[in-house]
Amino acid sequence: MKLATLKRGGRDGTLVVVNRAITHCRAVPAIASTLQAALDDWDRCEPQLRQIDEALNRGAITDVEPFDPSQCHSPLPRAYQWADGSAYVNHVELVRRARGAELPPEFWTDPLMYQGGSDSFVGPNDPIYALSEDWGIDLEAEVAVITGDVKMGATAAQSAASIRLLMLVNDVSLRNLVPAELAKGFGFLQSKPACAFSPVAITPDELGADWRDGRIHRPMTVHLNGRLFGCPDAGQDMTFNFPQLLAHVSKSREMEAGSIVGSGTVSNKQGDLHGSSVANGGVGYCCIAEVRMYETIETGKPLTSFLKFGDTVRIEMLDRDGLSIFGAIEQQVQRYTG
Repeated sequence: MKLATLKRGGRDGTLVVVNRAITHCRAVPAIASTLQAALDDWDRCEPQLRQIDEALNRGAITDVEPFDPSQCHSPLPRAYQWADGSAYVNHVELVRRARGAELPPEFWTDPLMYQGGSDSFVGPNDPIYALSEDWGIDLEAEVAVITGDVKMGATAAQSAASIRLLMLVNDVSLRNLVPAELAKGFGFLQSKPACAFSPVAITPDELGADWRDGRIHRPMTVHLNGRLFGCPDAGQDMTFNFPQLLAHVSKSREMEAGSIVGSGTVSNKQGDLHGSSVANGGVGYCCIAEVRMYETIETGKPLTSFLKFGDTVRIEMLDRDGLSIFGAIEQQVQRYTG
């Protein structure tokens, strides 16, 4: 089942069921007006939404409308919680290696995670806004889950049952603001502006065999200014799966329905550093910081610049037939004018 939120009907938008081809959709006000309302009453709403989904995909519903990603919010325009992990330890190892620091051994057994702002996500085709290019504007292509309620102290196995939906996310980072914030010892704030999520959120069964062991086993495709920048596999080198990440969050708190947990930047370990880029036969990257890390390790300094105003980012995941699973996050970097 595929769900989306259109930019109409108030701040939290209008919930629609989207067909598998992501070409048409149907609003479902009699079931739930918003995605959050559906998540709050999932046991009642989910079977009814699936009936619409099945009828929509077999062409049994006539009162449908074309699906236009440019008219979409992120599936949850705002959420009760957004917690982002760093499940691909290869990514963390590269960051530390580039500055000559060792990776603490506990990073392989205890997930890194930060609490992000969730009051105002942006739509999948909305701009990436910033006031200055000097902030070091970067993309981070990730996968994420939306949960139902999770009890405090839930195990990974118990947490797995609470995964309701899957999405892609562009977790924008302002890299040049990060060092000063981390030096305070209190985590990210200004360096993490509003995220954008894929137009469509899907139930895990949509992936078939590509959803297993709490991971999505499909390549994450990233284009910068129309050129392929990365295509690492999201299921490969993911040290902590989503049930483990949810158990980490819920160790000391309950999680409410509609919480979002991200994987962190998708990153594959690529052996020979010179084969890391797509141009050199590698799988490339899901953020600019990572290629700058490789450049620093190999040449002593970064060569690739961060995003500039006017640059475009496209993040997508295709199924085995080459069809888009979630729709694309497609954004242009723009100066914020208020």
